[in-house]
Amino acid sequence: MASKRNKILLGAAGTVGAGILSWRTLFPWIGYDIKMMKQGGRLMKMFAKDLEDGLYVIDIFERDVEKHPKKAFVIFEDRVYSYEFMNDQANKVANIAAKWGLKVGECVAIMIENEPSFIWTFLGLQKLGIAVAFINYNIKGQPLVHTIRACEAKVLIVGTADRIFHSVDEVWHNIANIPIFVHGGDRGDRYKSWDSLMTAALPVPVCRSVRQNIKTNIPSCYIFTSGTTGLPKPAIVTHLKSVGFTKFFQFFNFGPSDIVYTCTPLYHSAGFGLGLLNTIDQGATMVLKRKFSAHQYFDDVRKYNVTVIQYIGELCRYLLSVPENPLDGQHNVRVAVGNGLRADIWDQFKQRYNIPNICEFFAATEGTAGFINLNNRKGACGRYSPLMMYLDKTKKVFVKIDINSGEVLRDNNGRCIPVKVGEPGVLLSGIPEMLKNNLQFYKGNREMNEKKLVRDVLVEGDVYFNYGDLLAMDSDYFLYFKDRIGDTFRWKGENVATYEVSNVLTQLDIIHDANVYGVEIPGTEGRAGMAAIHLNGDTKITPSVLEKIFRHATENLPIYARPLFLRFPTEEAITTTHKQQKTQLRKEGFHPQDIDDPLFFYDVKRKTYSSLTVGNVDQLLTTSKL
Repeated sequence: MASKRNKILLGAAGTVGAGILSWRTLFPWIGYDIKMMKQGGRLMKMFAKDLEDGLYVIDIFERDVEKHPKKAFVIFEDRVYSYEFMNDQANKVANIAAKWGLKVGECVAIMIENEPSFIWTFLGLQKLGIAVAFINYNIKGQPLVHTIRACEAKVLIVGTADRIFHSVDEVWHNIANIPIFVHGGDRGDRYKSWDSLMTAALPVPVCRSVRQNIKTNIPSCYIFTSGTTGLPKPAIVTHLKSVGFTKFFQFFNFGPSDIVYTCTPLYHSAGFGLGLLNTIDQGATMVLKRKFSAHQYFDDVRKYNVTVIQYIGELCRYLLSVPENPLDGQHNVRVAVGNGLRADIWDQFKQRYNIPNICEFFAATEGTAGFINLNNRKGACGRYSPLMMYLDKTKKVFVKIDINSGEVLRDNNGRCIPVKVGEPGVLLSGIPEMLKNNLQFYKGNREMNEKKLVRDVLVEGDVYFNYGDLLAMDSDYFLYFKDRIGDTFRWKGENVATYEVSNVLTQLDIIHDANVYGVEIPGTEGRAGMAAIHLNGDTKITPSVLEKIFRHATENLPIYARPLFLRFPTEEAITTTHKQQKTQLRKEGFHPQDIDDPLFFYDVKRKTYSSLTVGNVDQLLTTSKL
């Protein structure tokens, strides 16, 4: 199937090339398609070759070890860990785990910070075909218990950090049915010492025959969703998808000489699936950071001669908040790859830090497709031209939804309604042929998985994966992320995209970030706009600042999209992967008796944002025309 696919791509490229001059006149965007086809075809060829050779991630890693055992695999806190050393540690893990009697595909959960032991523990368990569940080391209490149970872990391995151990210890009575191994010193009789086992274990390789039952559809690992709208769900990353992950950086010709800088959590698909697995695929080098530091980021990039950097969410905004340095643009970086770089700071980030190429992409761990922007088009996360649509065996469509319910809208024939150019629509992606017999995106019941599917989309009987994200296409077929379903809200009969309002507000030089969301007002339909504002540097909340924000919102936003309420929190509400967290803010609403932060309302009479207090909120709601 893969070989046939490659021939189609190459054939199409040849057809286009034959009349390229005339095609460029009629279709000025065709050059981008050729670039995508070339890179995509190369990627698919490499992917197909690994599958034909029966190679999974662990096999690719062991091939690296044989080719260049002394080469730097991981650089962490000024220590260099060679491929050979990491393999020895992984062999120790495999020899320890072999005594547990687990079958191929059964699960071990690890709760380890960004450090080399995360990587060699994963690789050691993969040597036995054991699936690895990556537990977010920031969660605790009931969500922690839920994640361990949801992946049906047979064993839990806990990292060195005291705070992780304390989180586990607090819920020990709920997970005491499985063995718990802990890094570090003696933690008491409840726990087994992982360090003692590693010290005693031999680094001899286990026979590859022990994992001979690995198949493409068996889980390699579980990556949990963020849980912003409920408890985290374990997304299934099969061995097939893992091999697919390893090729993603081929869109920009990632190779053995590249050095990638990863400071996002390895329990997340960006750090693990893209950073780590692509490093393994090419036998490259990863500079691993325990956690993100805006002040140390580019110092590290220069120090370690990094060539590829990863970003996610608001990470680039934090980098821009660091005082400028004459060395900002001096480094070896050739590509910045990630998602969540907003259009309002795109050029500023690119120019200040001298980034030649920004590859913004759109994808989801459990999804069936993705897009990537290889053309440096500001704000775009990919492209989907008519030619790409024609060649695509896994069709994508963008359809209208009901903002209030989140449900797709249908015409009189019961089919979904595609959106027009420039109009936001939810992305639906077809299911690849090889996955249609096993439509399971999460480990869990059928209902959980069925919620991600939309059936009878264009014709009766078809089925698509629902990303739950709104994207829009411009006249050149570039795609732009607009908002998540649930974040967009309706006010005054109009749809308000929080992402777009944030982009407008942060164009004001005094605003560092604006987290926009909708809040309910008694007696009104829909939700009113509210923004949690963080000011730049030492900027204080003064009458002139409030007037400036009012004027900017009035001049640059339609009346229905202007935030009716402002809040100035002391800390930013973000997830551990640098994405804005809106759920708790929505729950807290706007009433001053429930919020300690300074609050203000859109005051048309005074032409400013005026203070909102317990004393005036009721009067405002009864006398205003909200």
